[in-house]
Amino acid sequence: MAAIDAVLDDAGLKNARVREFVHRYAELTGAERIEVVNASDDARLIQEALDAGELLPAGEGRYYSRSHPKDTARSEERTVVATNNPADKGVYNNWRPAQEMRPLLEERMRGKSAGKTMYVVPYLMAPPGSPLEPYAAGVELTDTRTVVLHMIRMARVGVDHINDLADQDSFVRAVHVTGDLENLGHGTEDDQRYFVTVADERTILHYGSSYGGNALLGKIAHGLRQAAYDGWASGEFLAEQFMLLGITDKQTGRTYHICGGFPSASGKTNLAMMLAPDALGDRYHVSFYGDDIAWLRVDPEDGRVYGINPEFGAFGVAKDTNEVTNPTAVDAIAEGTGTIFTNVAYNEDTGEVWWEGKTPRPPADPTGWRDWAGQLISERPADAKDAPWAHPNSRFTTTLANVPNIAEDYENPKGVPIDGIIFGGRTRDREPLIRAITDLAEGVYDGLTLGAEATFAAEGTEGVLRYDPMSMRPFMSYPEGRYAAHWLKVIGAATNQPIFAHVNWFQRGEDGRFLWPGYRDNLRPLLWLMRLRDGEVTGRQTPVGVVPTEDELELEGVDITPEDLETILSIDTVRWRQEMAYREEHLSAFQGLPEEIWEAHRRVAAALDEQD
Repeated sequence: MAAIDAVLDDAGLKNARVREFVHRYAELTGAERIEVVNASDDARLIQEALDAGELLPAGEGRYYSRSHPKDTARSEERTVVATNNPADKGVYNNWRPAQEMRPLLEERMRGKSAGKTMYVVPYLMAPPGSPLEPYAAGVELTDTRTVVLHMIRMARVGVDHINDLADQDSFVRAVHVTGDLENLGHGTEDDQRYFVTVADERTILHYGSSYGGNALLGKIAHGLRQAAYDGWASGEFLAEQFMLLGITDKQTGRTYHICGGFPSASGKTNLAMMLAPDALGDRYHVSFYGDDIAWLRVDPEDGRVYGINPEFGAFGVAKDTNEVTNPTAVDAIAEGTGTIFTNVAYNEDTGEVWWEGKTPRPPADPTGWRDWAGQLISERPADAKDAPWAHPNSRFTTTLANVPNIAEDYENPKGVPIDGIIFGGRTRDREPLIRAITDLAEGVYDGLTLGAEATFAAEGTEGVLRYDPMSMRPFMSYPEGRYAAHWLKVIGAATNQPIFAHVNWFQRGEDGRFLWPGYRDNLRPLLWLMRLRDGEVTGRQTPVGVVPTEDELELEGVDITPEDLETILSIDTVRWRQEMAYREEHLSAFQGLPEEIWEAHRRVAAALDEQD
């Protein structure tokens, strides 16, 4: 006990409640040593990780790590939201009683850090001084040094963030214990892994992984699940899996801010990091705020919705990231940025990294190259020679400051005023390029029925969406009916509300090709949306929203035929009527859904039925 207190004293950690928390879990896990971490410790910890072989050099100021081959992604089925109130059970939050899960996790963690260092990582998931700062402070205890290094890149780390709390008890208690990754029974009936957010106790207990959202507890567990619950319980804010960008019109000096949710593989990160197309670059500048999480609140001073990105970094998917798809990300992970790559291919002779889509083809000479599991490419058996070099969920971790078009005000404590909220799922037909929604209930309804086509046939019938409300399906922490009501309450409190829209970059022709070029050209429909909000264009009313007319879109330099443009600006009424039946079935699973949402559903369905 005295040894722990001496370490905490030396680190200047004064918060009595945090000290009690550290004592409790140091005893429970059996950690041999305690170390308190500040962001200034990064260089030392990097060197220690290199010396221990936990990281390998990947060029100047970049690093490579390889996770256990069984530990490569989030595990939704092992992820639980626990509370003390059974009424918190929803369709997607995998609810379990707190009194069951807390002792179960603590028993799994007991003694499992023996011989290890327990790193104490105090962090803040908001710009200092933010009105939402009371919900942003946390302390992660972890037994893995690489997790600490990722947290330094993904959150603001330092003891000052918890010493200065007005309420010494107002921090999220987050405990991560890796466990014996080889013998956890992954995917079996005896699976020992559990990733639990005890939301009404503001406690996170994760056991059985050292990868990504399973281990970086400030990110998803706090930044989304816990924050969403806090936002609802307090009535003050929304925490969403949203990207956030800014668009500045250099001619007028006006800057617009747009946030929005996209299911997996629907283009969220590429949109967040978008640059203006060459033909529009002289007039418009796109600024990056965040690619994964946004917290939204209404400012009482001006009645507008404000958004912040609570994160300090980006934890991006490497696959298909290249100079064409996302040049911004390529610059953000260049040499000298301190980036950590995980589970990409690695050349042990040269320190190079590679992943599918980085270049059109893998390096021609396989000498020195190992795949994500550590297998030498040159020694692969014949039946594995065409297997991916990098894991499909391989990642890069870099700080926001490395993004070349990071917004100048990305650390503004107040956040930025939100002009538009967009949703977008990958669908090959029915969904036009963009359709604007000017009614709050219909906008929330559209978000609740957001989905993307099933990636594999086994996941669903062709053309049927896997619904992902607001893109929060894996991150829900309280029931969907209350979630919808909270959206109506928070955004409804704004006297100057953002406009909603649904976008789709993925319509295909009968020959399978994409009809819209996408990427940087996605700025064009967003510009139209802002002009619609300002009353500069009127669009064309359809049963499912307002779509642009061809003459309202800035199309200079776009490679698209008139026929394809007509297709992506039209509504397939037959397919939409089919979709409405699926939507009704989907929404019927949510208990207590506000009547305003059902009324919105009936309005859209009736408008479709009136079409010839």
